[in-house]
Amino acid sequence: MFARLLLLPVLVLASPVLAEEFTCAGAFAADSSADRLVEIYGKDNVVTGEADGPEGSTIIATTVFPDDPAKRMVFGWWDETTYRDLSYVELPDTATIAGLREGMTVAEVEALNGEPFTLTGFWWDYGGYSGFQSGALADLPGGCHLSVYFQPGIDAPDGLDVEPISGDREVPSGEPLLETLAVRIDAITIGYAFPGMEDEGVDEAPIEEDTRG
Repeated sequence: MFARLLLLPVLVLASPVLAEEFTCAGAFAADSSADRLVEIYGKDNVVTGEADGPEGSTIIATTVFPDDPAKRMVFGWWDETTYRDLSYVELPDTATIAGLREGMTVAEVEALNGEPFTLTGFWWDYGGYSGFQSGALADLPGGCHLSVYFQPGIDAPDGLDVEPISGDREVPSGEPLLETLAVRIDAITIGYAFPGMEDEGVDEAPIEEDTRG
């Protein structure tokens, strides 16, 4: 009995962190606001102010659970004066949405989408990103759009030609090099078109440069 009690803390610590399922509703709906986030998550867990943007710029965003990396979420607003009209949300590492989760391979995402897609080439400021213009991941309930950030899981071996997946280019999801370099989902963002322009073919908020280091 004593031995079993000693083992209990080890078993608890070894338990996997359960993924949280997200939908494009509530805090994550198009009409969300910083006030709504305070109502849902509590004033002490919500901070609005300057945040890192693409290419060294600064934007106004609201961060939920800023001191907890496992739960941290960043909300950007189309209206940066009243902090309303959701532009994008950087979901936490433990999130799942529409079956997507961190660590999935490109092939797994393609299967989930039901058809091929493209991502940007790697090793530049906007490398490794993908949205979905068609397929199951292109039409989510609530009207949000997905942006998925991929990263190679290993360094390219010496002598391997990685030109087909490098730089400012579109890379098809069926490219064999993506499997060779163990490319996986590293982050997931949801976004919305500018209010009133949802039916005008306007994309969601621009892809953010990865600023996490």
